[in-house]
Amino acid sequence: MEALQPILDFLLTPMSYQFMQRALLGGIIVGLICGVIGCFVVIRSMSFFGDALAHAVLPGVAIAYILTGGAGIGLFIGGLIAGVGSALGIGWLTRENRLKEDTAIGIVFVTMFALGIAIISQDERAYGRDLVHILFGNILGIVDTDLVIMVLCGVIVVGSIVLFYKELMIISFDQSLARTLKLPSEGLRLFLLILIALTIIASLQVVGTTLMLAMLVVPAAAAHLITHRLHHMILVASLIGIISCVIGIYVSYYLDIAAGPSIVLTVSSLFVMVFIGARLRAV
Repeated sequence: MEALQPILDFLLTPMSYQFMQRALLGGIIVGLICGVIGCFVVIRSMSFFGDALAHAVLPGVAIAYILTGGAGIGLFIGGLIAGVGSALGIGWLTRENRLKEDTAIGIVFVTMFALGIAIISQDERAYGRDLVHILFGNILGIVDTDLVIMVLCGVIVVGSIVLFYKELMIISFDQSLARTLKLPSEGLRLFLLILIALTIIASLQVVGTTLMLAMLVVPAAAAHLITHRLHHMILVASLIGIISCVIGIYVSYYLDIAAGPSIVLTVSSLFVMVFIGARLRAV
């Protein structure tokens, strides 16, 4: 037992602080939902969309941050309006090939991000400190309201994937079969975009808008190197996302570095290890 004491102290000491307990719980929730929805982002080659949408929520978050002083429910509502609005806007612009998807995403991305920066710059108080929190997250500042929002978003996202798993899988892999089965492909695509927006809103406090793409893409990309079965990929990606958040929080605590970048560097390191392992198995 004495031999295990240093390990127990290492694990339990940070958890003596309530803010660390909330950070760990928030990280686990975000790691789970990002792993689930990230698999669809990867297999549908929507990484650019995920990055754009993460930045497109900035105007709504910025307005809510200035008006409410950073209250969780305000950030959620503001970000949700901007995120869902941007997702639907991109869907409308690309419908029936009006514009190529990457073009529409680029237009919405830069416009919304610039608008968000412009809004924040109007408040000198918010432009420095608060901008950093929005862009890179503030997981150690999570409060109970934030956790409730994360749980609700997680239930909606994961529950929706479970309920519409077959339909989303079909439109992701076989458009011909989707047409044969007369599935509402456009409606399901917009539905998936809204789920991505919800995931981004739930994850804002953890990694912010700038680092959001890493949590959406890297766990799923690592899982894709391990398995090509979608349901297995979702399970592995969720596990990688959760482990990355937990390790990243501990690294942040003991090395005294920002938690958001710490989590992203951790998940990137896990991806490198998985990639090397996959290459070695292929030799």
